[in-house]
Amino acid sequence: MKTYAVIYERGKRNWSAYAPDLPGCIATGKTRRQVERRMKEAIEFHLEGMRENGEPPPKPTTHAAMLSIPA
Repeated sequence: MKTYAVIYERGKRNWSAYAPDLPGCIATGKTRRQVERRMKEAIEFHLEGMRENGEPPPKPTTHAAMLSIPA
C-alpha cells in the first residue's frame, strides 16, 4: 500500500483535488466529501492504467503540512 499526498482546494462553487506525485490525476466535486471519494477513485484508476501500460507506480515523495502563522 502506498500513501499519496492530495491537495484539496475550495472554489467558489465546488472543490477540486490533485495528487502532486501523480501528474494529471485530478478530481472535482460539489462538496469536500464528494471530491475525496472521487479522488480516491481517480488515484485507483490512474494507478490501474499505469500497471496496464507496464509502468511502475511512482513512489510517494510529496509531503504536506499545515502551518499556523499569526496574522
